[in-house]
Amino acid sequence: MTKRLILIRHAKSGWDNIYADDHARTLTDRGQEAAEAIGGWLRAQGYVPDLILTSDATRALQTTHMVKRGLAEIIGTKEIGMLYHAAPETIQEVASAVDAQTIAIVGHNPGIGMAARRFVTYAPDHHRFDDYPTCATTVIEFSDEDWLKPGKGNAVDFIVPRDL
Repeated sequence: MTKRLILIRHAKSGWDNIYADDHARTLTDRGQEAAEAIGGWLRAQGYVPDLILTSDATRALQTTHMVKRGLAEIIGTKEIGMLYHAAPETIQEVASAVDAQTIAIVGHNPGIGMAARRFVTYAPDHHRFDDYPTCATTVIEFSDEDWLKPGKGNAVDFIVPRDL
């Protein structure tokens, strides 16, 4: 049996007010469009998650909402404060506490990009994988016995909104 982890960096957010709380930053119009497009891409590729775990930051919650809109399916969501600027080890801990075949996690750089790199045996052949731009999405598959073990995942897909 195969398990799947989908790692999504939040979409493009604004810096309209440089004094605003980072946690409260919102998506730009471009970010909203990108997140919805990523959801549509996930649906078209057959990568529909059973559950989405998301940081509780506003931009991550908005990304999750727009991804779900693109997926056009009812999917459970769980807000997890620990995912706000989480390290790869925290992302691994949060994901391992969930029992589902396919989990999507919406988080922040650098942790979400580092987690993608940490879990895969080989990085996907894409020039943006290492910098993991906004709304970058990696789909990683694991065998049951290798679930969430570093270096044991197969990067089956990677995309950034500009590719759509």
